[in-house]
This record gives sequence, C-alpha cells and structure tokens, in this order.
Amino acid sequence: MSVRTFSPSVRIGNWNEDVSLDEDLLKDFLEKREKGELLIQKSSNLKKNVLKKADLSISKDGVLHFGDVVMLLNPENSEQSLSNPSPVYGNYALSVNPEESALHVKSHLTAPCGVSASCNVKPCGRNAFTITSVDGSEPGEPLCYGQNFALKTAEDFMGHLYLTSDRQSFLKSSKKSHLQEVSLTDQPSYETCWQVVHLDPQFRLEHEGLPVPANTKVLIVHSKTNQCMAVLRKYILWTLFGKECEITAHTYLNGHRVEENENHWIIVTGNPSDDINTMFDRPKPPSEDVNERKHLS
Repeated sequence: MSVRTFSPSVRIGNWNEDVSLDEDLLKDFLEKREKGELLIQKSSNLKKNVLKKADLSISKDGVLHFGDVVMLLNPENSEQSLSNPSPVYGNYALSVNPEESALHVKSHLTAPCGVSASCNVKPCGRNAFTITSVDGSEPGEPLCYGQNFALKTAEDFMGHLYLTSDRQSFLKSSKKSHLQEVSLTDQPSYETCWQVVHLDPQFRLEHEGLPVPANTKVLIVHSKTNQCMAVLRKYILWTLFGKECEITAHTYLNGHRVEENENHWIIVTGNPSDDINTMFDRPKPPSEDVNERKHLS
C-alpha cells in the first residue's frame, strides 16, 4: 500500500524565492506610483502639459504682428473630402510631436523634436506658435509678405523651440515620404527662417512688403530652400496622441503651376468672443462660403 507524500496544497520548488520576488515587484510598483514614475503617470503628465489650453493673440486690425501667438491650420479641400470621405480629410494643425523619450522629461521639452499635423484644432500648447522676429523688428510691428520670421513654441514646458528645416539628404529626411524634414530645434539660424507668400501667384509681386492678413489662406515658404511647408495626408504617423499626418517642406504644383492644397495654410488668431476659441471657428457669411467654394474649384 502506497502512501501519498504530497498534496496539491504542498509548496514545491523555489516557492520562497517566488514569493520574495512578487513582494519586491509590488514594493517597487508602489514606490514608483508614490513618486509618479509609472509610465501611465508620465504619459498623463506629458499630455496634460502639451494639451494645456493656449490663448491665441487677437488681431484688432486684421493683420499679423511679431509677437502674436497663432495656430497654423491646413484646411480641408471640400471637393476631395466629398469624393473621398477618408478620415485623413479635415482641418489639420501644425503640432509638436514629442518622441517617447519626452515621457521622462520633467521640466521642458528638448531638441531635437518632431512635428506633425493633428486633427485637434483647439488651441493648446502643442499647436500654438509665436511669430518671432529675425531682422530686428519690434514686437507689435506688422508681419509683411516676403519678410523673414521664425515660429517658436511657447516657453515653460514647450521648451522655447524653433521650427526648422533643411535640404533632405541620405541621413536626414522625413520618415515616411523621405522628403525635406521639418522639425524643432533650440538654436535659431537661417534654417529657422520662414516667409509668408500670397496664395495667388498672379498677385504675389503686388503684395510683396504689405502686411499679412490674419485668418486667410497663404503659403509658408522655407527661406533657405524655397520649399513650401506641406501636410501629407496620405502618410500617417503613429504618435503619443494617436494617428497624425506627416509634415514636410515640399512644394506641390498642379498643371497650372499653382500650389495645391497640401501647401495651403491659414494663420489663425484668437476670437474676442467668449464662446468661440478662434477666428476660424466663427460662422462665415454666405457670400464668403460661396467665394471659398469657387476658389477651391
């Protein structure tokens, strides 16, 4: 007659080491949670900082000025959105796209840092930029067509970074399209200089040197390479904020040698109304809607 030596409740193997390991893991987890060092906590803090509401500048005279805090918006093409109702169509804002390493940043974002086009068009830290002088113009002076300027992120957590670009090379290009990269740097230079160009090529010479109107379609051209900033909606990036579109510096021309919708930008200012965030959100008069459709067609 055999005697059962063990039962299911008997502990076998390195059970003591396993218990100690589980206790150490739990202790480490509680300590990290206490210090706010868990990955989910870091992600929440980052999003809280970069998605913090931003107040855009209000243009009293209808033009842009140095020192204005604005949002750069690439508007949807109505005809394309009707013919191809894809989720990539819509209004997209130029936005800071921090890497995963930014989860470990406590004080402010550091360079280099990427940018992307986000469908979140509410003014916040990651899509608000300050029009900054590079030629000695004083804050409050109008920004003119063809005048060099820089786009700078807000201070504090956003890191005071400048929008920059340079010619693509084998070692440096955009991730998806491999065109000219647009990113952020902490060192101002000629590579951080941009210009606003009138949308209609037939009137560009006439508008050279005139103040740039706010909330109007324009082109934003990189001064060094003479390439227009563009949103590539067919190239999707996976970011900490979800799916967004790639931004490059590349001029897209149609058969009439006119820049296409990828290069169209609206430099959006704030709205003095309490219930509307930006001037872009204001309802347009019927006449403006008709003119917009004619222009797109």
